[in-house]
Amino acid sequence: MYLKDKKIFLAGATGGVGAGILQHLLRNYPDTRIKAAYSKTRPYIKDKKVEYVKADLRLQRDCRRASFGCDCAIMTAANTSGARILKTEPWQQVNDNLTMNSQMLEAFYFNKVNRVVFVSSATVYQEFQGYIKEDQLDLNIDPHPAYMGIGWVMRYIEKLCKFWHQQGMEIVIARATNPFGPYFKFNPKTSNFIPALIRKAVSKMDPFEIWGSPDVERDVLYVDDFACAIAMMLDNYGIKFDIFNVGSGTKTSVGDVAKLALKYAEHSPKEIKYIQDKPTTIKFRALDCAKARDLLGWRPQYSAEQGIGETVEWWIKHKDKWKK
Repeated sequence: MYLKDKKIFLAGATGGVGAGILQHLLRNYPDTRIKAAYSKTRPYIKDKKVEYVKADLRLQRDCRRASFGCDCAIMTAANTSGARILKTEPWQQVNDNLTMNSQMLEAFYFNKVNRVVFVSSATVYQEFQGYIKEDQLDLNIDPHPAYMGIGWVMRYIEKLCKFWHQQGMEIVIARATNPFGPYFKFNPKTSNFIPALIRKAVSKMDPFEIWGSPDVERDVLYVDDFACAIAMMLDNYGIKFDIFNVGSGTKTSVGDVAKLALKYAEHSPKEIKYIQDKPTTIKFRALDCAKARDLLGWRPQYSAEQGIGETVEWWIKHKDKWKK
């Protein structure tokens, strides 16, 4: 096991994905130590094996200071948002993500961080129907218009990863679909569609409003499964540079998510309204994840229903104090 006795730098430790990875590492890799970087959201997962460091990862000096002394790294720091921001202010996901990831990669090289996993996004892909494999990305075609800005940012950072690999770093790229779970953004202005529907269900909204069409389909993945895939990529020392899709491999419609959120929130609204004039993105996107299954031995363990049930339970317990 490569990770035994290693010190791991985790960027974005107080984000939803970062929190899921942190908890997975603490449960399954007890011989590791973690240096966890955060910015605005204060740390909420306490453990003696975790050293938190506040850092603005847009600044080179903070990237170098935060990652100093680490053997390997996981890059989950990101400025993310839901469909509303993507429609009205898409530039919010451009500069910060471009700057943070560029600065971190250079800092890792400077600090001799040997092995890195970069969490990329399915937004890199062009428009397509059905499931898409890693090598089917066509850089001659723009990303879907809904993801034009962030899609090109992720494409650029993936190329930077290859550049730094050529300088001697071992880098593995994970293209994520729609991870969800506890500690994600539930704020109505910035949340993605699953936390948004869970928040509405738990608050007993009636009429129950759903943005877009019920038959819009997504590839959604519970955060514990996503964290497991990331840890397996980092721990597999035989892989020096590669790219993996990380998704559930199944279709889940917006209507399905709404029904499950209502079920576990024990809410039966008198009326369900689908609001067609609200911001939405694409109708269907899913990843072919056979490569992760074949080379890593990774398979999702949670169904969409199980993951939504777990997230509803967490939100009910934390909704009065969770501010993000």
